[in-house]
Amino acid sequence: MTAIKGILLAGGTGSRLYPLTSVVTKQMLPVYDKPLLYYPLATLMLAGIREILVISTPEDQPNYQRLLGDGGQLGLSLSYAVQTQPNGIAEALLIGQSFLAGNRVMLILGDNIFFGHGLQPILHAARENTDGATIFAYWVPDPQRFGVVDLDEDGNPTAISEKPENPRSHYAVTGLYFYDHRACEIAAGLKPSARGELEITDINRRYLELGDLSVHRLQRGFAWLDAGTPDALLDAANYVATLERRQGLKIGCIEEIAWRAGWINAGDLERLAAPIKHVDYGRYLLSLLAE
Repeated sequence: MTAIKGILLAGGTGSRLYPLTSVVTKQMLPVYDKPLLYYPLATLMLAGIREILVISTPEDQPNYQRLLGDGGQLGLSLSYAVQTQPNGIAEALLIGQSFLAGNRVMLILGDNIFFGHGLQPILHAARENTDGATIFAYWVPDPQRFGVVDLDEDGNPTAISEKPENPRSHYAVTGLYFYDHRACEIAAGLKPSARGELEITDINRRYLELGDLSVHRLQRGFAWLDAGTPDALLDAANYVATLERRQGLKIGCIEEIAWRAGWINAGDLERLAAPIKHVDYGRYLLSLLAE
């Protein structure tokens, strides 16, 4: 069985967040107490993914490397690549082709936040699907803003469309995708859409045509936040803040995930916390050791 690797796509211009993103990349903006990037990285880690390629713009790559390094402090192996122009999500598979080296891939967008009880088992189930593709659908009131998947009465996908004017479904396709080894080959055969991008919807549609597309609907109790606009960024921060204050637990805490997974030990966690032991985040990490 082939292994599975992760790609975190953190490119783009963040134009919908201007002027916030005039000098700071979108994925470095704060969502309450952490950079936005921590949340999709945490999702990859919850799925058990340890080899991860971070794709960003040439200008922003050094900042990501300063933030995360090679990932060794978290028990990860992080690599970096650039997307010189915002040519579409599917281009990430072409940029990451040599990194993937024929392995399966979990691809996540750098501005997507997922949270909910039972998320980790769902991610692991998708990871165990070695053939075809698995995508995640979420009910939204304004599906015309998203890629939309039509489902039959049994929940099986029947069609996928990108930002349809008259959507037949309220289920948006989230920015989280699992693909088998064919994904890079499929991406290589794509032609740019009318807006000049290689569309991830076309990848998903191809798997659907092959009869190899699975759709998991995220039901009540799950949150999917696309923090790509000022309102969405504020909503995400308020959501995280409310949960963390009420529960006393942190969302998207990559150090905690690494420690609980056994990728780092108690001494490693203590060393990560030491430089920030006088702020809430550092105190939280130290409190984990006192459990």
